Amino acid sequence: MGSLIQSVDWLAIAPPTVTAVVALAVLVADLFLPEGRKPLLGRLSVAGLLLAGLSLLPLLDGDRSTFCLTGVSDRDACSYTADHFTLVIQLLVLGGALLTALLSMSAVRDQRLPEGEFWFLLLSSAAGAALLPASRDLATLVVALEVASLPAFALVGLRRGERRSSEAALKFFLSSVTATAVTLLGVSFVYAATGTLHLTEVAEKLGHVDPRLDTLAQAGVALTLVGFAFKTAAVPFHFWVPDTYVGAPLPVAAYLSVIGKAVGFTGLILVTVVAFPSYASVWAPALAVLAALTMTAGNVAALRQRPERAHSAVRLLAWSSVGQAGYLLVPIAAAGYADDPAHAIGSTVAYALMYAAVNLGAFAVAALVARTSPRNRITDYRGLYARRPLAALAMGFFLLCLAGLPPGIIGLFAKVTVFTAAVDAGLGWLAVVMALNVVIALYYYLQWTATLFRPAEETGAAGAGEAAPVRIPLPLGAAIALSAAAGIALSGAPQLVLRFASGALL
Repeated sequence: MGSLIQSVDWLAIAPPTVTAVVALAVLVADLFLPEGRKPLLGRLSVAGLLLAGLSLLPLLDGDRSTFCLTGVSDRDACSYTADHFTLVIQLLVLGGALLTALLSMSAVRDQRLPEGEFWFLLLSSAAGAALLPASRDLATLVVALEVASLPAFALVGLRRGERRSSEAALKFFLSSVTATAVTLLGVSFVYAATGTLHLTEVAEKLGHVDPRLDTLAQAGVALTLVGFAFKTAAVPFHFWVPDTYVGAPLPVAAYLSVIGKAVGFTGLILVTVVAFPSYASVWAPALAVLAALTMTAGNVAALRQRPERAHSAVRLLAWSSVGQAGYLLVPIAAAGYADDPAHAIGSTVAYALMYAAVNLGAFAVAALVARTSPRNRITDYRGLYARRPLAALAMGFFLLCLAGLPPGIIGLFAKVTVFTAAVDAGLGWLAVVMALNVVIALYYYLQWTATLFRPAEETGAAGAGEAAPVRIPLPLGAAIALSAAAGIALSGAPQLVLRFASGALL
């Protein structure tokens, strides 16, 4: 029997640990800081996320694992692994959380949100999201998923006294709890059928399950996937998205659209490609159908948004994010058919990196417009180029990236990469559905882009008479600039992104 005493590799677990420690520091500091000094908590949070990001650098020299069962088999089964896949997702999560923090600094003050609670919840959620890609057993995976999700419910409902915010939080909470219950039931079935929770051992034992337990194992695989499909906002688990994004503070909606999705897709990748490869004939076709339904539902709903409706800008971004989730599902489905699943997964990770940078940027510009036009209609963006040329150019660039049109080269490259993954896997019908959806999406992205450069009406378009625009808060300006810089840098060397994203997962 192997030794039960083992050392913990603190360097390997540094990124989520640093984030969690800073979250606790913020919570304690909030008790002692006077009201006038509370903005320090935001700066401490940004510094903590920067430090957590820097802690990824020592991990680049090779894979590290900790919390392992030694001596159980020829191969050690570990609960935490910091490999290339883990580091890329942790970079996405911590970078996205940092941009969200910059986006939040002025919003927290302007909307009078409780600062201590806000920063503690944001950092706690980011810690869970950073833990998830390193999780290599089903128990740690579910715990990380819930640590990332539970603070998000509270963040959505943090605008006290506002009915829309409370309704959004309740809808998000009830939907998510149901999905979690289904996932836990699935995990318990998988454990009953295999006798282990470690992903590599689950994969090995599912290959030759006792015939009497075969139905139990199949049910476990299916139910486990349902929970992660909810987190990715895949159809039919997507109905919470638009109301939740509209009811949440705008930085929280931005966080959910990027980090929430990263969490769901990472979990889905780990359970399908690492734990359930022997059931690829079950989950691959299911995910392919989900991908087609999700991208179609998201894009058609986004197409139907009326520009003059209150909060139509946020609703369009919400439905757009559902459509983008469909594209992200395509390579995961393709991995079930492909000879080289790691390459297909690299396509999803590359697309997620592009989407994270430009979608956070789009939400940052939306937050800027919301400062003078709280109803945040698409018509409020009319004449933005005349009022704020740099913000309008940045928003146009972000929308063109999401549409996959030049000069948003990274958006075009990401879509081509995903399209190629589907074709290489023999999913020609899914590639056709994706191509049709890209054309549908072009209409509403280009329509919004054109609105930015139209002259403002004399009366009607909100902010048209704004002679001297309100000064942009420095953190919000920094969030827009960093997102634009990331999008431009990625567009400059798109092939490096795919090479960076295609790390060895298997």
